[in-house]
Amino acid sequence: MKKKIKKKNKYVGYLFIAPHLISVICFLFIPLLYSLVISFYDFNLFKGFAGSVFAGLDNYRKLIMDERVFVSISNNIKYMLGTIPITLCLALFLAVFLNDRVYMKNILRTVFFLPYIASIAAMGIVWMRIFSPTMGLLNNLLAKVGVLNPPGWLSSEKWALPALMIMAVWGGLGYNIVIYMSGLQSIDRSLYESAQIDGASFLQKIRYIIVPLLSPTTFFLIITSIISSFQVFGAINIMTKGGPGDATYVIAYYTYMTAFSNFKMGYASAMSWLLIAIIFVITLIQWKGQKKWVNY
Repeated sequence: MKKKIKKKNKYVGYLFIAPHLISVICFLFIPLLYSLVISFYDFNLFKGFAGSVFAGLDNYRKLIMDERVFVSISNNIKYMLGTIPITLCLALFLAVFLNDRVYMKNILRTVFFLPYIASIAAMGIVWMRIFSPTMGLLNNLLAKVGVLNPPGWLSSEKWALPALMIMAVWGGLGYNIVIYMSGLQSIDRSLYESAQIDGASFLQKIRYIIVPLLSPTTFFLIITSIISSFQVFGAINIMTKGGPGDATYVIAYYTYMTAFSNFKMGYASAMSWLLIAIIFVITLIQWKGQKKWVNY
């Protein structure tokens, strides 16, 4: 009877996860395998496999010779290095601040989190106005504090990518704060009390208690942030279209343009698998390196 009950419970569990499992298989695994297959073809989007030619590894060879691929990856790396450390440091500081007895703490937490759930299209339009070289709020503020030649931001090859980084930090800060605050709730208050008795300062509490005990949370945020930074697309599609020049071309946007503007689906699929490989390698390095700095 016990075996029958266990078997029945197992099938009930499968029934509960079936809707999500079916959606993952249909909308994730099957498209992934399909894109892997067509990456070996000179694929015709309008005729399917009937009008396509098997190309072998040609699409992957083209990736090595394509200069724009290397420019896109370089921009992705700059975007990653320019957003993740700043976002994590600011989020940790604000999370510690909001975790204490702060007036209107819940309202402030909501205010910080709102940009994360806002529409990327709406955010892009608002930030385009803020970054406007002539009528933008940011350049007007810079002019009032004495900056004679404020940057052109989205119209400048030098400043377009930093402008997108500023927007990304603003948009992702709330999510990181909420995750850090949930981690802070799990730290035993007696550790703070012991540190205070020993005469530890506020900064010493952060260094010796908060940072080590939040290292698993930081590791999680680093991994997810790296993946998100390599998948950035919406803001670039709305605000810069990869320009000016190739200043904001990233691998996700280049894949999209190759597939749906130039209709080179096979080459775009190869590019998407290159992106998967890059993310996998970086994640693997982080996973191996966590043993040296993550304290569980």
